[in-house]
Amino acid sequence: MSEKDWFIDWFNTSYYHILYQNRNESEAKEFIINLMNHLDLDSDSNILDLACGKGRHSKTLNELGFEVLGVDLSENSIREAQKWSSDSLSFEVHDMRCKIANRQFNAIFNLFTSFGYFDTFNENQLVCEAMHEMLEAGGKLVIDFMNVFKVISSLVREEEKKINGINFKISRNHDDSHIFKHIKFTDQGNDFHFTERVQILRLEDFQSLLEPYFIIEDVFGSLDLQPFILEKSDRLIIIASRKK
Repeated sequence: MSEKDWFIDWFNTSYYHILYQNRNESEAKEFIINLMNHLDLDSDSNILDLACGKGRHSKTLNELGFEVLGVDLSENSIREAQKWSSDSLSFEVHDMRCKIANRQFNAIFNLFTSFGYFDTFNENQLVCEAMHEMLEAGGKLVIDFMNVFKVISSLVREEEKKINGINFKISRNHDDSHIFKHIKFTDQGNDFHFTERVQILRLEDFQSLLEPYFIIEDVFGSLDLQPFILEKSDRLIIIASRKK
């Protein structure tokens, strides 16, 4: 890991969880149910939730009867997720660029734009290699990413959000390779500034990344699994299987 890994510090702050505390849980749960109905995995499948955050998707997958391991680089997120732990649901701190030793899974989920946080294409390849090694032959991979075309075309340049008494001033911009979200606020007399940075990855970029390791089977554009339409879709959801 390098000093450029902005997400390590930001995801481990309490402010990250304050800013994003109102995520739509029912929508996330419905998405998981839609996915599982589509994938039709065996009931005894074990699933890796890669970059699981506080474990909301892991928890839903486990409630549907699957054995689940959720991993994330944020120690604070994993600490929060571990309150859901059971014999069939566990959480660990882990860097997605590395494989988990001596573990294989029937399916790997990487959801809610948890890909592309890195500076280089090579680091994305490390993630793909790790996922390939951790999936059994024919195992399923699900990547849920933003539709960068729509995000860029409708970018909200500036906004303010007051949450828990904190006034978050948010601005956004992009260059040729990344979308940036700048978050500034003051709390208890201290000024803070964090910048989220996500790579601009289009469908063709994912096709190039995944081709050595996976066969893309489906591409969807919404949480209810409607077809992907470049100009209209909010999401880019890729379902692939591991090459034998």
